[in-house]
Amino acid sequence: MNVVPIGNQSGGKAVRAPKVPAPAHLSPASKKWWAEVNAEYSLEPHHLRLLQAACESWERMQAARAAIAQHGLTFTDSQGNPKARPEVAIERDAKVGFARLLRELDLDGEPAPDARRPPSIRSNRD
Repeated sequence: MNVVPIGNQSGGKAVRAPKVPAPAHLSPASKKWWAEVNAEYSLEPHHLRLLQAACESWERMQAARAAIAQHGLTFTDSQGNPKARPEVAIERDAKVGFARLLRELDLDGEPAPDARRPPSIRSNRD
């Protein structure tokens, strides 16, 4: 159920959180994902900012992929040397950013089975 506590105003009962519309600048696909996530989860303001950044990262990655599809992975510089197109780095960085933002949003609700805490390190100063 999609609920958030509202303190004394609700008499201690959980009530549905008001849904925030997707930012106007997002693509229709990102707006759809925004609405799905917003309907499924109760998001606090900082989560909405993470969700917006994730949508923007996804869109940036898709724009870079479209440019790569149109122009290829490389170009030839003024000396005739092949160079990676800037969109390759843009796509990579946006993909990494998107993955990190998803992890921060923690939409799965349960930790991954292999997400164990590493063993503590003993200090040499003792």
